[in-house]
Amino acid sequence: MPEHLWDELKVDADVSDRHVDIVEVRPPWDGVGEHTRFPIARLHFTKSTGLGAIYWRDRHLRFREYTRRSPTGNVQALLAHMERSGDPIFWG
Repeated sequence: MPEHLWDELKVDADVSDRHVDIVEVRPPWDGVGEHTRFPIARLHFTKSTGLGAIYWRDRHLRFREYTRRSPTGNVQALLAHMERSGDPIFWG
């Protein structure tokens, strides 16, 4: 993320047992209240295979499997793909 946006936008992760949600965090538009947390993608892990896959969030707030990147056991490879692919499905 560009440094000039650090005060306006942060990327965070919500971790559960089987997946990690990548979320966009923004301050309240009026300066009052809670920050908003908007899910961007999910990294879902399958215990039996040891592989993780990327899921994207559709307009109905459902996660769909991202088929342009094969599942892998390397979490960094999944995150790097999201960052470097240039696919607007993640960051618009």
